[in-house]
Amino acid sequence: MTSATRMGVLALLWGSGFLWIKISLNEGLTPGWITLVRCALGAAVLLVLACAAGQRLPRDRATWGRLGVAAFFCNALPFLLFSVGEQTVDSGVAGVLNATTPLWSLLIGLALGTERPLRAGRAAGLGLGFAGVLVIFAPWSHGSGLTSWGALALLGASASYAVAFAYMARRLAGRGTAPLALSAAQLLAATGLSTPALATGGAGAVTWEGLLAVAVLGVLATGLTFHLNYRMIAEEGPTAAATVGYLLPVVSVGLGALVLGEPLTARVVAGMAVVLVGVGLTRPRRRPGPAGRARTNGPARSGPGLPGPTGSGSAGSRGCRADQAAPDRRDTP
Repeated sequence: MTSATRMGVLALLWGSGFLWIKISLNEGLTPGWITLVRCALGAAVLLVLACAAGQRLPRDRATWGRLGVAAFFCNALPFLLFSVGEQTVDSGVAGVLNATTPLWSLLIGLALGTERPLRAGRAAGLGLGFAGVLVIFAPWSHGSGLTSWGALALLGASASYAVAFAYMARRLAGRGTAPLALSAAQLLAATGLSTPALATGGAGAVTWEGLLAVAVLGVLATGLTFHLNYRMIAEEGPTAAATVGYLLPVVSVGLGALVLGEPLTARVVAGMAVVLVGVGLTRPRRRPGPAGRARTNGPARSGPGLPGPTGSGSAGSRGCRADQAAPDRRDTP
């Protein structure tokens, strides 16, 4: 499989997470159940992969405590907020708003002092990125703007990812001797933390289509995409994985329009373009040395700047990767 094909497959699986959330909601599942099942199935996939790789779950309480915090901000909370938000917002718009995570990460880094003072280019990118969000929301447009609790929940999910990345960079970075097992443990913790979310929303008549959609969301768009992203970073380096991140909102918007018939408005497309340009400008420019130009021979410590719904992978997804914590990283919603 060529690099371009691999990136396309990963972007399609990762970016489809917003579509599966929307279908699950339309077919009777509540946000709480979607969150719980997604975490549980993603954990199951990663546990199988970890066992196949001979990796064991962590045993010390300190690591599990850190993983619990990461699981809340990187999985349980954003997964729930994405599902809540998509009750009133199109899946394509959800994917675009997810792309704002690097902007929130930069703001948090500035507040914590982990980011150097911004130069003109990155400052302009930060302002441009949030200007794109404003274009999408269009609060000045009465009756056609997106300002709602659902849209704010989606922004909250993206900000939660950013909080998780900042925490993981400080508390979990460098513990990646068993990355599959660590991420499986994180999603196991997220499964437990998601249980109270079952109280959110009223129960509906769940269809087989809804069950299939949430199964695909957990197995493919969360568990499998993590593994594919891990392989891409290990074999082709973080730059290739970061490129996939920029494709996610394009995939989510395209699938929403093709599969669900969501309106592809000029305002949303323009806002998406402005957000992505702004995110691109905020990425730090580094001159790679000889080691930086070489292909990565093992797991990298940084991942895509635009997490997906598993992030991640998602991590994003993409549940977030415990061994890839970095402020500019996804996973999958």
